[in-house]
Amino acid sequence: MPLRQGPKGTFLHLRVTPKAGRDEVAGLAPNAAGQMALAVKVTAAPDKGAANKAVIETLAKAMRVAKSSFRLASGETSRDKVVEVMQNEDSIRHYLEELQK
Repeated sequence: MPLRQGPKGTFLHLRVTPKAGRDEVAGLAPNAAGQMALAVKVTAAPDKGAANKAVIETLAKAMRVAKSSFRLASGETSRDKVVEVMQNEDSIRHYLEELQK
C-alpha cells in the first residue's frame, strides 16, 4: 500500500505524470525504488510548482477530502513524491483500500 506510517506521521507515496491528457488518480504503480505508489496524472507542467499544486488538488478531489489534508513532504522536482497526510486519514485509507480491490 502506498500509505505508510512513520515516526513523524502518515505519508502517501506518489508517482506523478505531469503534462498528461487529464487530471486523474490512475491507480497503483511502482515508483523508481520499486515500492508501491499511487499514480497521479496532471495536465499542469512542472513549472514553478504548478504540477505539485495540481497533484494536491487532484488527490483531494478524487478522495473527497480537503486540499489541506495533504502537504508535500518531499520530491518537489521529482516524479516520485511523498505527501504527508495532515487530516482525514481514515477517508484516505478507505479510498486506497477500494483501489486495491
